[in-house]
Amino acid sequence: MPEGPEIRRTADRLAEAVVGERLVSAWFAFPELKKFETRLTGCVIESITPHGKALLTRFDNGWTLYSHNQLYGVWRITDAGQRPDTGRSLRVALETAHSAVLLYSASDVAMWRSDDLHAHPFLARLGPDVLDPALDETAVAGRLRDPRFAGRSLGGLLLDQGFLAGMGNYLRSEVLFAARLRPARRPRDLDARELAALARELLAVPRHSYATRGIAPAGGMRADYLTDTPDAFRFLVFGREGEPCPVCGTRIARREAGARRLYLCPRCQH
Repeated sequence: MPEGPEIRRTADRLAEAVVGERLVSAWFAFPELKKFETRLTGCVIESITPHGKALLTRFDNGWTLYSHNQLYGVWRITDAGQRPDTGRSLRVALETAHSAVLLYSASDVAMWRSDDLHAHPFLARLGPDVLDPALDETAVAGRLRDPRFAGRSLGGLLLDQGFLAGMGNYLRSEVLFAARLRPARRPRDLDARELAALARELLAVPRHSYATRGIAPAGGMRADYLTDTPDAFRFLVFGREGEPCPVCGTRIARREAGARRLYLCPRCQH
């Protein structure tokens, strides 16, 4: 499943293509949303923003399209009137005079009154977005000390969207490595230095990933794993089982935590 940085970059690309534009047509595959095809036609797309792993597309008529890609959903951008050659199932099509944004294969799609979004059952459970520029280390440290979270192992906590929205599996491994902490540790057992390091890396790692990951490198490597800039985000432990730790040379180990794979350095992380 895409994590916060990937969802935010998707939102950026979609917004660049259609925000501020008036809809020429709207189409939904879901019968319960068909009534919105006429309601949205002629409306202006005001914004496309993420909250954690959900996308919120706001229209100037007071309605917002909520969508969650889950495992298989993907957005595509095309010229107006064009549809890519794909075996995926089209779920949503929003078209302006110049561009179309198309959602394929997703099933978690709904229309909500913009003023009522706070009551959406998924959004209402989310913690602060880890990529929200207003979120700072003090606020993150406060959440780590919160009784709701302080007694939980970090391996599970860092996947809980109610703690920080937008975190995910690769971010979890990389944050814990950067903070030099084992996944079995709990926030309430960390000393002040460890807690401050974790709060710092919970912001720094996702933000670095958002800023640099996904740039296509020379040589055709997968764009979601490498970039060609010197300061680019690269996996230091995630997916590197058996390879040497970039800090101490110890072989990276793989564990299962929260029913998901997690990678760590047995020597550097305590």
